[in-house]
Amino acid sequence: MKTEDRLRPNKGRLLGMTLNELKAVASHVSLPGYTAKQLADWLYKKKVTSIDEMTNISVVKRRLLAEQYEIGAIPPSEAANSSDGTVKYLFTTGDENRSVESVYIPSKDRSTLCVSSQVGCKMNCLFCMTGKQGFSAQLTANEILNQIQSVPENEMLTNIVFMGMGEPFDNTDELFKVLEILTAPYGYAWSPKRITVSTIGIIPGLKRFLNESSCHLAISLHSPYHEERLSLMPVEKAYPIDSVIDLLHSYDFSHQRRISFEYILFEGINDSERHAKDLARLLKGISCRVNLIHFHTIPGVKLKSSNERKMELFRDLLNANRITCTIRTSRGEDIFAACGMLSTAKNNKK
Repeated sequence: MKTEDRLRPNKGRLLGMTLNELKAVASHVSLPGYTAKQLADWLYKKKVTSIDEMTNISVVKRRLLAEQYEIGAIPPSEAANSSDGTVKYLFTTGDENRSVESVYIPSKDRSTLCVSSQVGCKMNCLFCMTGKQGFSAQLTANEILNQIQSVPENEMLTNIVFMGMGEPFDNTDELFKVLEILTAPYGYAWSPKRITVSTIGIIPGLKRFLNESSCHLAISLHSPYHEERLSLMPVEKAYPIDSVIDLLHSYDFSHQRRISFEYILFEGINDSERHAKDLARLLKGISCRVNLIHFHTIPGVKLKSSNERKMELFRDLLNANRITCTIRTSRGEDIFAACGMLSTAKNNKK
């Protein structure tokens, strides 16, 4: 791809458009209505990078289309490789001075891509480098989907997790476009079971997700107590975890959709037996899993991770209280790609 073709802010980008939006594009350039499905097929099935490759559309019509639109598939600008096989990719956005990171995580039975939904984040969780970066911009559906379509491992992907930079439910309109494209027959046609969206508990977005999507859900919890969680996560003031749990009790998670709770264990803060028992009480009646996560040290934060023995004891207490619990294996820590370590503050300052 030529450098001058990489970013053309005056042109619309087709990648990331829903079928209805593609119908509007077809109408706008005087193409037949059925062309929208052809466009979707080229974009999401054949994954072309140029309008010229759309050979079942006439040359004249392709020229008309190319005058106002481009595909908008931009390859990553950088890649960092971890000793454990994890790869962290850097993507530029519509503003070339702002970038985001995505993480490819291969394992024995799956290949997962962790994608970002915002440049930075507004939520300012104490333990998260993305939050320390602050918020710069919402990602468009094009910029979110481009992370998936443009990684070299695209054809190998088995799972997508929205656990990268940003809070997905703070960018719901663009998120839901991407979820539609990923699961719709005209798009990737993936099963919702292959997709997990993570949130810290933004209730308006959570309600919409529970009503409109069948994808899996992950909620960052980190403490069963209001004041303690508030000290770690400012969102607790607006959306207390008790209110989030009350909402979840209104839905059935025993069938297709799976819900998990993410719980980082901090030494001497939230890793006691009391915490485990009260967490089990809080989650009672919800068919769920708790993932225990190691804290990965970040600059300027004095928190420390609980040791392995403490994590195992915490896990065993939850399992004994009929809450399925596992300890998540850390991946990509040596390239700052592990949970809570993504940040493009340095790149964005350049």
